[in-house]
Amino acid sequence: MASLPQNLQAPLWQLLQATAGVAQAVHSGRSMTATLEAVPKDIRPGVQALSFQVMRWWGRALALRKSLARKGPPAQADALLCTALALSWHDDLAPYPVYTLVNQAVEAARKHKDMRAQAPFINACLRRFLREREALLSTTDTDITAKWNHPAWWIQRLKDDHPDQWQSILEAAQSAAPMTLRVSSQHQSVATYRQTLEALGISAKAVAQVGVQLAKAVPVHQLPGFEAGHVSVQDAAAQLAAPLLLNGLKKSDAPLRLLDACAAPGGKTGHLLECDPSAQVIALDVDLKRCERIQQNLDRLQVTAQIIAADAADTADWWDGQTFDGILLDAPCTASGIGRRHPDVRWLRRETDVQQLASLQAKLLKALWPLVKPGGRLLYCTCSVFKAEGATQIETFVQHNTDALILPSPGHLTPSIATSDASLRDNDMGEHDGFYYALLEKRSI
Repeated sequence: MASLPQNLQAPLWQLLQATAGVAQAVHSGRSMTATLEAVPKDIRPGVQALSFQVMRWWGRALALRKSLARKGPPAQADALLCTALALSWHDDLAPYPVYTLVNQAVEAARKHKDMRAQAPFINACLRRFLREREALLSTTDTDITAKWNHPAWWIQRLKDDHPDQWQSILEAAQSAAPMTLRVSSQHQSVATYRQTLEALGISAKAVAQVGVQLAKAVPVHQLPGFEAGHVSVQDAAAQLAAPLLLNGLKKSDAPLRLLDACAAPGGKTGHLLECDPSAQVIALDVDLKRCERIQQNLDRLQVTAQIIAADAADTADWWDGQTFDGILLDAPCTASGIGRRHPDVRWLRRETDVQQLASLQAKLLKALWPLVKPGGRLLYCTCSVFKAEGATQIETFVQHNTDALILPSPGHLTPSIATSDASLRDNDMGEHDGFYYALLEKRSI
């Protein structure tokens, strides 16, 4: 069975009610992260665990519900019914015995004033599901959305972009992401921090260049040195950004002038300053609230950057006319590479979003490239595995900017999950999200 946080005091029906509310919010276009923040703190850990599982198996749940009832009930009841199906469709994945889930889902409907009238319908559907489960599962196996738990358009795009890896990318999105930390070299080495963790009974292995990956996630307040800025939570693939931009970047007597163009929540800004404490860094984000998050993260790391709330593409609003040695453009994208951490994204995105976001990325590249000094660099990255937001985007940009030279870069990194071999190795990339990196150098022509 799937695991849930320990010491949950709330009854299961209450957790299912709240989880269904999260699922309904996602269906309405709201992010799961934001919705969970509004869940009462005493039940949030349990609701979060259930919500993540529901979003991972939402495709199967939708197909099962259609088999059970072609015409769905009102939105709230439909969300509860699909929530129960997502949690109970497979015995090995169910967080509770399936019969318990069914009984408690019906109870959740009965105890909700707006769903009480739908309780008999939900009960009938779920009882039929229990009786005919194997036949229903066999029928829904032919539904591509049910089989892979992603929208059909998403699956087709992956097939086109990654014909040899599309299945492994989809499979990776169905497992929980590990907790990976970036160790600040300003405070201690990876080896030393790993020893500190091991002394506390926290098993970890070294990954990437300055990271450790925990065998089991722990609350950040239990991490030694976290509040003092000694470590930060950051995926192994994301940890590549700062070293890629800075390694080999030509330095003069003056400090490097760097721009983090879409900086929130500030992880990469902090890493740039950890790698080069003397750098003069401007951190931009279009959202003022997210700029406050950047400041909080930099305060914890005890580093300083100039934080500006502005649209990076509207350079006239914020640029002082001085060119940059290096620009980090972690561009807005579909987030198709981080489905393990955000399983709701696949249901929030629409096929048209890909081109809309690609157009925004092109706009940002066009606006920021003139701000790079000759001999300087721009690192373009997205947490996407779609080529429209990665390789195709950069190929088009280079064709139209003859002063742009592509330096050796990782390109598309598809999500990696643990294997029997990789799980035993230190200093590899470990498990990581999907990312794209292209390092561009401006040459004089």
